[in-house]
Amino acid sequence: MRIISYNVNGIRAAIKKGFLDWLQTNPADIICLQETKAQKEDIDIASIESLGYQTYWFSAQKKGYSGVAIFTKIKPDQVISGNKIEQSDFEGRVIRADFGDITLINAYFPSGTSGDERQTYKYQWLDEFFDYVQDLRKKRPKLIVTGDYNIAHTEVDIHDPKGNKNSSGFLPEERAWMDKFLGKQWIDTFRLLYPDTKGAYSWWSQRFPSVRLQNKGWRIDYICISEALKPQLKSAAIYPDVKHSDHCPIYAEIK
Repeated sequence: MRIISYNVNGIRAAIKKGFLDWLQTNPADIICLQETKAQKEDIDIASIESLGYQTYWFSAQKKGYSGVAIFTKIKPDQVISGNKIEQSDFEGRVIRADFGDITLINAYFPSGTSGDERQTYKYQWLDEFFDYVQDLRKKRPKLIVTGDYNIAHTEVDIHDPKGNKNSSGFLPEERAWMDKFLGKQWIDTFRLLYPDTKGAYSWWSQRFPSVRLQNKGWRIDYICISEALKPQLKSAAIYPDVKHSDHCPIYAEIK
């Protein structure tokens, strides 16, 4: 099971930048997208399905905002849109797919960069999501949680930790949530295999085009797995040279 997580920052914009050509290279069996910013009917689904993918979409009720999708060459046993938490579902933030005894959660965590109100909601969402996945794991112990977490966990995950100590996405409370999450026997697949790797980022600010060239980025996208799946983890990677978005794809392979 080859999995990619990718915040495309608008699927229609990504398609204009060659996203479909990249899909033709068969980069993964399952591709989890965040921030699709589109309804299913806005997209030429046939061009994606022709490559062997079934597509499942959970879009925000607000047009052109948020949204998640799963493209998969492995037929899921079931797909569930949302996590039954009203505002999260209104914003199209969580979609779940079950494959045998493995459950995949694709999530787009809120950003707090637009102000205090959204930062407050981000903390609320984090607490609600934590409870959701912890409860789900009791019934489905083999869990994968992919997505744009909008949090750089440690200083090695961000190019300028001192300069960003007061920036949303690297605040002490957000990093403490990651500590709590990973402390409950969740595994950051990339960091498990590459504990000391520096400069491995998945997002670069668009405000200054040079930052990606200079690799002044953040690692805020993750494929995390429950402890029960640890023996089945085969590999993990980040693909910074794939450029359809201000993020790049991240990868993990589960046996």
